[in-house]
Amino acid sequence: MATPLREQSDLAPVSARSSGSGVMYAVSAVLAGVVAALVVAMSAAQALVLLGIPDPGPFTTYGLPAISAIGEVAAVITVGSLLFAAFMVPPQKSGVLDVDGYRAVRAASHAAFAWALCAVLLVPLTLSDTSGQPFTVAIEPGNLWSAIGQVENAVAWAWTAGLAVVLAVAARLALRWAWTPFLLLLSVITMMPLAFTGHSSAGGSHDVATNSLIWHLVAAAFWAGGLFALLAHARRRGAHSDVAARRFSFVATICFVAMAVSGVVNAFVRMPLDEVLTTTYGRLVIAKVVALVVLGVFGWFHRRRSLPALAADPESRGALLRFAGAEALVFAATIGLAVGLGRTPPPPPESIPTLTEVELGYNLAGPPTFARLALDWRFDLIFGTAAIVLAVLYAVGLRRLRSRGDSWPLGRSIAWFAGCLVLLVATSSGVGRYAPAVFSVHMGAHMALSMLAPVLLALGGPFTLALRALRPAGKDGVPGPREWLLSFLHSPISRFLTHPLVAAALFVGGFYALYLGGIFSAAVDSHAAHLLMNLHFILSGYLFYWVVIGVDPSPRNLQPITKLAVVFGSLPFHAFFGIALMSMGEVMGATFYRSLGLGWNEDLLRDQQLGGSIAWATGEMPLVIIMLALLIQWSRSDQRTARRVDRAAQRDDDAELAAHNAMFAELARRDREAGL
Repeated sequence: MATPLREQSDLAPVSARSSGSGVMYAVSAVLAGVVAALVVAMSAAQALVLLGIPDPGPFTTYGLPAISAIGEVAAVITVGSLLFAAFMVPPQKSGVLDVDGYRAVRAASHAAFAWALCAVLLVPLTLSDTSGQPFTVAIEPGNLWSAIGQVENAVAWAWTAGLAVVLAVAARLALRWAWTPFLLLLSVITMMPLAFTGHSSAGGSHDVATNSLIWHLVAAAFWAGGLFALLAHARRRGAHSDVAARRFSFVATICFVAMAVSGVVNAFVRMPLDEVLTTTYGRLVIAKVVALVVLGVFGWFHRRRSLPALAADPESRGALLRFAGAEALVFAATIGLAVGLGRTPPPPPESIPTLTEVELGYNLAGPPTFARLALDWRFDLIFGTAAIVLAVLYAVGLRRLRSRGDSWPLGRSIAWFAGCLVLLVATSSGVGRYAPAVFSVHMGAHMALSMLAPVLLALGGPFTLALRALRPAGKDGVPGPREWLLSFLHSPISRFLTHPLVAAALFVGGFYALYLGGIFSAAVDSHAAHLLMNLHFILSGYLFYWVVIGVDPSPRNLQPITKLAVVFGSLPFHAFFGIALMSMGEVMGATFYRSLGLGWNEDLLRDQQLGGSIAWATGEMPLVIIMLALLIQWSRSDQRTARRVDRAAQRDDDAELAAHNAMFAELARRDREAGL
């Protein structure tokens, strides 16, 4: 049986012989760059005519897509290498990276430096492309510094470069496995500036297009990057190739579905169905679909040949190397095709979008009545999908428990599914549709996402369910999801976040920083900001309620009286926040709200005061649930203590009680002798 850890020094990773993976990465990057430049050559003239700008010259016209494609290959290699180090190969017993994880993290560091270099070059290239001036003019310091803040794409590339440099340095310094999941998260964040610029961030339905592009980019990075990392691992004959290949196959299957669905959604938001065959953009979409099908066929061959061969003999890597090598080249070409598609102008819209549609991505039928809030749905691809996935995963865990005869409290299941429903309604119903346009509705959604959904989700006990449903790796097995979850629960970061003061500060302090600190006013017109706000509401709320009422194991074992004190200590700050909103005389985000042109929402100050009253009133609602939960937990704790005492009494014939009575009898005897 495969052993989870190498029999080697636990002090530091050892080196391994080179596999020539650098050449493979370089060839893939060059292939992606060439394909991107060729695709742009088909539509460059059309793009310049539609944009109405002069030709910036061949270096910008073809260099920009080529370097973008090379940079994206570097980005997916970064993500995939960190994914590989975090979840596909085990660390040493001490938690230090093993040789395979160490080499993957080092590869991620090198790729992140390349990603940062490409992003730096793309700043002046973007300015040249936008202005129509040659690259030599755009790169002049005076022109560069004065124009960079005025071009959204240039700002996005600057952010990407900075984040990639931080990631490269952090990956270079990391030696322990515990840091790899956080480095993986940072690597995904470096790709987000791309998701919020380009075709998907403008025009009608840009909310759907941007959300679908986020799924598309993340799925592509995990799939392509994981493939590159697995291929490099197999080429250097690394350990646990069978486990790594099996885990990657599972990830790749999910990513295939995510890419297919998100790609179709993104394409047809930008282009009518009847223009698929009649426009360059449509034909490139078809080419990308064909490439995705080819990649799916490679995945099928992996499952039919590579995985069975590795299962029979972990040293039998021939089929994996052949199919993965060819698949990597197809993926590189697909990345180049995707970059070229992003540089190709989509067909013009059939109608001129309204002011509301330009800002929000969609129109509103009228003021937010109860019927519209309940029935006017617009599915949120990020949080709506998350709500469904969380419900399905919980149901799978329940089924696994019941299949082996284990029980699970019905109340926890009801709480979890109710929390998922609240998350879905708050982001995808009419509430989610009106929230970006009407402050009072936004505040109602905020309260649902931070005060109600987290309470219900915390009472669902997802960590406990996962620990019971997931199979342990065993003494000689490779650590898997159950071990990863335990590592997170016992980590110093988890212990820090679950400190009552930290959890309360993140939960309550976020209200003040966001609304009274000016963040909301500055970012109210940003789709990315709304996504981040919703994410903060959910995570900070869940963390707080995990600490005060959660049924899951926690790094800190707080007594019910301490939890109650934390709750009552936080309530005044929440009440003051609602009162502060109602007392404000200045409208937050007034310029944005007026730009929507909503005649039925002209009294913005009154709407803001209504939002403040919603915040003040709804903050008390979860208190009932919290108090009931704490009382039940307190009662059950007393019952467990009583049962433990009773069992001990049965084992030793109530020796503790006998000793207690004997002590009082001795005290009484001494009192009598003393004449008291």
